[in-house]
Amino acid sequence: MNKEGLYNLVEWFLELPKETEIVEFKVNNDQPSLIGEYISALANSACLHEQKFGYLVYGINDDQEVVGTAFKPSATKHKQQELESWLSIKLSPKTDFEFFEFDYNGFELAIIKIDAAISRPISFDGTAYIRVGSYKNNLSHYPDKERKIWTKTNNQPFEELEALGSLNEDEVLKLLDYPSYFSLLNVSLPTDKYGILKKFEEEKLIEKVGKSYNVTNLGAILFAKDLTNFPKLIRKAIRVIIYKGKNRLHTVKEQADGKGYALGFEGLISYINDQLPTNEEIGAAFRKEVKMYPELAIREAVANALIHQDFHERGTGPMIEIFSDRIEISNPGKPLMSTLRLIDHRPQSRNEQLAYFMRRLNICEERGSGIDKIVNLAEEYQLPAPKFTENENAMQVTLYAYKNLNDMNRDDKIRACYQHCCLKHISSENMTNQSLRERLNVRQQNYSIVSRIINDTIGEGLIKPYDPDSNSKRHAKYVPFWG
Repeated sequence: MNKEGLYNLVEWFLELPKETEIVEFKVNNDQPSLIGEYISALANSACLHEQKFGYLVYGINDDQEVVGTAFKPSATKHKQQELESWLSIKLSPKTDFEFFEFDYNGFELAIIKIDAAISRPISFDGTAYIRVGSYKNNLSHYPDKERKIWTKTNNQPFEELEALGSLNEDEVLKLLDYPSYFSLLNVSLPTDKYGILKKFEEEKLIEKVGKSYNVTNLGAILFAKDLTNFPKLIRKAIRVIIYKGKNRLHTVKEQADGKGYALGFEGLISYINDQLPTNEEIGAAFRKEVKMYPELAIREAVANALIHQDFHERGTGPMIEIFSDRIEISNPGKPLMSTLRLIDHRPQSRNEQLAYFMRRLNICEERGSGIDKIVNLAEEYQLPAPKFTENENAMQVTLYAYKNLNDMNRDDKIRACYQHCCLKHISSENMTNQSLRERLNVRQQNYSIVSRIINDTIGEGLIKPYDPDSNSKRHAKYVPFWG
């Protein structure tokens, strides 16, 4: 926050009739545990009152007179730790807060700016607090307020939260690549900066607050020239790591793309493709030099990772890892549905505004058929079936390089059978021994190999006979377990 933004904030504080549920005035009371309690109370109150921030202000007394303070939070230590670090450990879940120290008309002031609670009430050292009027209280004494906080936190879209605030017009235009916005959407560039800012306001990429502007998370994550200029989003930059061999023992190179997703997407896909080997023969479908993986499959998998990530997972972001035999594309956040139902199922997105914007930019599918395309392309290229994995706090898509059926393990074969059955079903067809033979490039005389794969997949409960009363094995048809 620049000096102009800080001055505007102080003027707003002084215009308040008194302390409020989201503003607390102090002079020199710098007791660390008390600060932690106020951070909890102000974060929860800001959420309850639909405000984005709470403020703990040092250097203004209860009569709202500017008197200055000797407290400098950035230089304060507690129990041999920096105050900020100590507070972060004691707060649960982790919440963002910032220290600002500055001179205001000859008086030293300090402001702790606190993000509103998002996922649940914020507690300090195991206890959650709330502001009732100008007083701090234990939240457990107000069960109705606690219930309302849980309800409200679920309705705050990540995209609308502030990425960076209290900026002037020129600072906004310096941080966001506005020419690319108009170029990507094929819209004429306004003749002056106020026309640009007005359009960005309409798109919710920025918001005007008084005389200043805030860049929203949506604006930054899509159009930031450099995400390192947005401290809360630094770890959301896309990382590409290339390894030597099939494991993570030897890293060849690593690159983090610091551009906003809209700006850097095409360059990212080109970079990934440039790192991939070519193959003169992939199964029986292609007998020419082609990339090991279909570009469209990579594009869809990367777009899904960006759109469906959980931005509230701290300290992690989308990652593409390239091995000699596979590509792993992961994003923070568990999937919102079973990985077995991703085919032919409209995806549920945590980030609807981001998804909508990226559809407008033709980065992702509007109909939600990206997963279907990935699976279908694997079949066309006769590659092993892609794997969709739910990890502890992440979703991972694995694309495999070509290998013969004999080199596939049991799980590979069952996964290919299930996915093939799903694709047939959504095309109003049924899987048969013959269709799976064609998918796996197995000759007719080896139909018994495919029969064993089908039986194994039935045994795992993933597919079932279309007509369970039929005794014909030769002409048997199969559907997914949910069909």
